[in-house]
Parts: sequence; C-alpha cells; structure tokens
Amino acid sequence: MKTRYFFFLFLLISCQKPKSEPQITHKIPEETTAIIVKEAFLKTDTISISGDGETSENYILAHLLDQKADKDSILTAKYQLDFYQNKKKAASSKISVTGYEKGSGFYSIVGLGRESIKNSSFIQLDFGYPACGYVHQNYLYYLKNNNLQLVHQWNVMTDSGWGSWVEFVNPGEKADPEKFYCKSVSFEPEDDNDEMGTVSYSDSIVFSWSGNRWKKQLLSAKDKTYFEKKISFNEFHGQ
Repeated sequence: MKTRYFFFLFLLISCQKPKSEPQITHKIPEETTAIIVKEAFLKTDTISISGDGETSENYILAHLLDQKADKDSILTAKYQLDFYQNKKKAASSKISVTGYEKGSGFYSIVGLGRESIKNSSFIQLDFGYPACGYVHQNYLYYLKNNNLQLVHQWNVMTDSGWGSWVEFVNPGEKADPEKFYCKSVSFEPEDDNDEMGTVSYSDSIVFSWSGNRWKKQLLSAKDKTYFEKKISFNEFHGQ
C-alpha cells in the first residue's frame, strides 16, 4: 500500500501594527501554511474481510508500527489495524504481538465459526507464522456502525491435528446473536500411541450483549479442565 499522507492546516495569526490617527489601519493578509506529516509505518498489509476471501470494499490495513527485541531476543511487534467498510475508514485498533516471527501474517474469518459467513459483524483475526507448531495469536472483533470492540483474545497452536485452540458456540446460528459461548480445547496424543489422544475442555465463557457492548463471564474455574475424554484421532476429527 502506498503510504498515506495527512494534511494539517496551520493558520498564522494575523498581525496588526497600530497607526496614529488619522491614518487608516491596514490588516496584513493572513498566510496559510500546509504541513505534510508522513506516518512512520514499517510496512502495511491488506486483509480482506469480505466474508468470502475475495478482495472487496471491506478490508483491514495492518500497519506495522514497531519491532523490538528483549534480552532473550524475543520480538514484540506493534500493529495499528485500520478497519474499512465500503472503502471508508470505520475504526482503528492497536495490538502488540509477542514472539513475532519473520514471515508472519494475518488471516481473517468473518463470523463465529471456522469458515467465513457474510452479513456478520464479527471478525476473527489470526496472526502467526504459516506453519504447524507455531503459536498464533487470535483476536475476535465486533464492528458495527463504526463502533469497534475487541471482544476476546486467545492463542492457538496446532501440529498435524493435535494442539490447542478456542471453539465458539452460537446456539441460534445467527450472524449477529445476542449471546454466544466459547471454550478452550486441547487435544494431545497418548505417549505410546499416536492413534489415540485425550481431548479436554477448559475456560467456558458466555458473551452477552448489554449496554451497546459485549460483556463476558467465565462459567468455569479459570485454567482448570472441566471435561476430559480419551478418543481416537480419526473419531475426534470425524465429529
């Protein structure tokens, strides 16, 4: 994307030199100076949020603002996300990604499911290196009438069908429900048999629409497993 420019208008205050009477007072014409400010983006990526993966009038400009490494050489990247609807900027959000890997990028899904659906105000963003075994950071945004809210944030790691992630449950399967749920899912292989695994659920959360905002409530003990079951790899992924 081309770097965008903003123009700020700086108005010089007109000066007026007093004259002795009966001389006529003349005002010095006002001068206008335009100052051009260039935003310091390291790079900008375009993310489609059309709901079908195609380029559309709805998209996100992900501007990389900064990258810094700590004493352990772990990179933290800061992004500004500009959300556009009908090619007009609707809202912005800033996020920090810890454990940034060169070559990482964004992927989006519209809605609360695993596949994009149209006419939903929910946008799921996945950020990470496009390979198995890497931790991805995920964000659930709600954008409607230029109002943007980061509803939930979680990490995902998958490797050949095993790993951990979050599943959303939308009881009425509506594009914009008034209540929905999510749970953290872990599926790990047995030590001596990679045909079998253990699935476990934790952190059950209900999201409710209240006061023009999404509010969430934890229904189970935080970070504690409330369901566990041994199941074959094929049966789990065939469900």
